[in-house]
Amino acid sequence: MNNEILVFAEQQAGKITRPTWEAVAAGQKIAADTGGSLTLAVLGDKSPALASELTAVEASGVVAVEAPSLAEYTPDGYAAALAKLIRARQPRYVVFSHTYQVRDFAPKLAAALGAGFISDCLGYRQQDGRLVFVRQVFQGKFNADVEFAGDPPYLVSFQAGSFREDAVKRAANAPVTTFAAAVSGEQVRTKPGERFREAKQAVDLTQAEIIVAVGRGIKAPENVDLARKLAEALGGEIGASRPICDGGWLPMDRQIGSSGQTVAPKLYVALGISGAIQHQVGMKGSRTVLAINKDREAPIFEVATYGVVGDLFELVPPLTEAVRKAKAG
Repeated sequence: MNNEILVFAEQQAGKITRPTWEAVAAGQKIAADTGGSLTLAVLGDKSPALASELTAVEASGVVAVEAPSLAEYTPDGYAAALAKLIRARQPRYVVFSHTYQVRDFAPKLAAALGAGFISDCLGYRQQDGRLVFVRQVFQGKFNADVEFAGDPPYLVSFQAGSFREDAVKRAANAPVTTFAAAVSGEQVRTKPGERFREAKQAVDLTQAEIIVAVGRGIKAPENVDLARKLAEALGGEIGASRPICDGGWLPMDRQIGSSGQTVAPKLYVALGISGAIQHQVGMKGSRTVLAINKDREAPIFEVATYGVVGDLFELVPPLTEAVRKAKAG
């Protein structure tokens, strides 16, 4: 077993996903803290082309894992292919971003390897020469310290926003190697269906760089259009706290929080959101948070980069117009 840190680079529809870069940032930090080397792995039937997107990362190399059965994602195929790669390379840590896809196949992979898997971590710290991972419990009310027992490989996934994609260290021309996974058709017992969505026409807010979210301060369903216009002007998506979705004002796939999506956009605009802990769990990884709320004691101001105490109905329309003019000019 060597001191390699292997990062799973997720791809969808032939494109490297945004959460992958957060996983790379996590892997680079673990490698630096443990004196290990970093390798990225991407799966697919045409993975060398995808691997070329990753060569500008500061890493020892990129592995393109190939097999005809990996043309489309299946938990059987991905778990079998990665198990072969991990057994061949024997990395110490395997790092994932905690996405829907990873949640689908990583437990199966861990079971196949007889390995430990600590999921949905916020981060880690070094303690007496070992890594202690931190994850939330009881819907974000408490943080728990978790350590691996037994021998590597150790599998760990990080929650969206735990590491910043702009923290990825860049370099030139990380070498690409191929790995023939030789996953047979018999090993893939499932057939790929339509990609998972929480609702019809659902949006994956984890990929959004700008989100405008509304809470009960929006007062009535017809007022949601106020936030939607701002989101459109900014080129972003609209999200919501749980009461808005529970009330049917927006579909459930727009919900952000402990029982919704966990997001980490570059800009998060919170309109009329009080910011209870259940909501903060889902958005606290945002790079910049602008909060507008009439209640100066609202918890959202504790995590906001910029806070405006005021009436959103007076502030949002001119803000939307100013954004439109700035883009037009």
